[in-house]
Amino acid sequence: MTSRSAAEYRIEDLAHASGATVRTIRAYQDRGLLPTPERRGRANVYGDTHLARLRQIADLLDRGYTLASIKELLEAWDAGRGLGGVLGLVAEVHGPWTDEQADRITRDELHGKFGGVQDDQAVAEAVELGVLEPIPGRPDEFLVPSPQELSVAVELHGAGVPLTAISGHLRELRGQVEHIACRFLEFTTEHVFARYLGHRPPTDADAAEAAELVRRLRPLAQQTVDAELARAMRTFATRHLQHHLGADTPLGPAPAAGESRPVLLEPDTIRAVEQLVGPQNVAAFVMAATEREVQARTLDALATSHFKISQVDQMD
Repeated sequence: MTSRSAAEYRIEDLAHASGATVRTIRAYQDRGLLPTPERRGRANVYGDTHLARLRQIADLLDRGYTLASIKELLEAWDAGRGLGGVLGLVAEVHGPWTDEQADRITRDELHGKFGGVQDDQAVAEAVELGVLEPIPGRPDEFLVPSPQELSVAVELHGAGVPLTAISGHLRELRGQVEHIACRFLEFTTEHVFARYLGHRPPTDADAAEAAELVRRLRPLAQQTVDAELARAMRTFATRHLQHHLGADTPLGPAPAAGESRPVLLEPDTIRAVEQLVGPQNVAAFVMAATEREVQARTLDALATSHFKISQVDQMD
């Protein structure tokens, strides 16, 4: 690198400064994501513009953008439309969705919270679920993204719930919550954000207005879930108590005619089915198995009924 009026880089220097590989830089050039470097003799010379562009690409990749969508954004930037509004919208969406602050915990502190018994399998499962995150270079220390979630697990375990049951419950709950999140995003996209997504990329003004809406709507999903969970807990906690005290009260709502209702399966059953058919096919497998069992019992009932009628006819 030299330092005349502006920094200049050979491709190896640019790779070192940006964190990208030489191969990646050349691939970006081939796809039109990087401006053409200046040619001097037999060498290509890059500048600060190339370094800034590489860092911009890396940031957008980290936020989940594909190279194709990044190219569209950069072409809009090069055409003078600007990226400020779009990047502001991206930053708003990727910002924190909770006021909770991450914490750290040592392995010894973790074992102490769960009765002082070392359980490496439970720790590995917590890491898999993202309840704990390993810290590079510190094998006996973990990041806790949600201290509240860990505290819930501690309280449940202290009340006598096995760790395997807690992790199984979290897996089930996470799937249901992710469904709620997807539905909320689909709903708001259809009724609120669709008008901002007609341009690719949206204009700076539209992106800025959409970012402001994200800030306003951000707490609504959690507020709605909190209110509905409180309502449901109030209703079903009473029913559970009445049921276990001997009252003839169903535990769940009675489904209307033709209406489906959820059925809870044991975590071990879910894991066994996942191993058999894959996580994405669990619902279809359970439905098919249930339908087959119902059909088999129906056939058995018909055959038994016919057999009994035949016996009566023979006696006559």
